[in-house]
Amino acid sequence: MLRRSSGEHAALYIRRLIFDGELRPGARVPQDEIAQTLGISRIPVREALIALEREGWVSIEMHRGAFINAIDADAVRDHYELYGLIYGFAARRALSRQEPGLLDRLGDIERRIAATDDPVELGRLSVEFHATVVEAAHSPRVKVVLRAVSALVPGEFFAEVPGSAEVQKRGLPAVMRAARRGDEERVAEEYVRLMRRMGDKVVALFKGRGLFDPSDAAA
Repeated sequence: MLRRSSGEHAALYIRRLIFDGELRPGARVPQDEIAQTLGISRIPVREALIALEREGWVSIEMHRGAFINAIDADAVRDHYELYGLIYGFAARRALSRQEPGLLDRLGDIERRIAATDDPVELGRLSVEFHATVVEAAHSPRVKVVLRAVSALVPGEFFAEVPGSAEVQKRGLPAVMRAARRGDEERVAEEYVRLMRRMGDKVVALFKGRGLFDPSDAAA
């Protein structure tokens, strides 16, 4: 397992505070308190805030600090739409390369996903499935783009998001059926459809937690 840097750990912690409703839109991020809680200096906390600003979670104001941005339902849906487009592109590219054994490897992972009810195992296998697709695409640019897209849900995704396991277990077989037919365009479409449905589940979760602005009609 890759070890997170102090800045990455701080960013995850702040996302968790936002997700749990402890830091609401407009709230000032308590940098000293966070540093003390995590047992780190303010430097990695500042690094975390710079990363979170790039991702849209916070706004940094000169001489005033960092403030939590309002979460927007359309932005959440766009986030997962982008995931679908990126993974769809990677899947299309991987399929066109006709790498020997790729469909067998993906099929084996998909069967293990179908067989598990453990959200932690489901998360690990899902990451393995997507990573296998990305590796088979042999596109360094895809990896660069994916590194720039952060997770919106801290913690174990399939434990946190109701209905997400069912979406995954329906969506990946559709991806595999298209892949086995060699239908590159349909593979990409199924990936977008899968991630779009996942985005809807995350929107419902965020709405249920009261994380959206009440005036956000898209929610």
